[in-house]
Amino acid sequence: MQNFKARVYLAARRIHKGKVSTYREIAKKAGSPLAARAVGTIMHHNDFDHSGVPCHRVVKNNGEVGGYARGTRKKIQLLKSEGIIVRKGKIDLEKFGKRF
Repeated sequence: MQNFKARVYLAARRIHKGKVSTYREIAKKAGSPLAARAVGTIMHHNDFDHSGVPCHRVVKNNGEVGGYARGTRKKIQLLKSEGIIVRKGKIDLEKFGKRF
């Protein structure tokens, strides 16, 4: 699990400001394409910017913002501060999504 966690953090660190990726994409990049829920758990237990990991930039596959350890409102605030448009709790993945 530790190696997977490290790969998840590495993949998440590659999400640039103004972009998001999905739990599923991060799981694929980390080598376990069916582990999207595990990615969510890892992001949730991130110590707020642990090693520069922008866990707020990881969202659900359908564009919904998803959870955040500091609360969804804070996650949306952070995303908006980076120029990402959030409408009705969703993000346009075609415009703001990062594909690896």
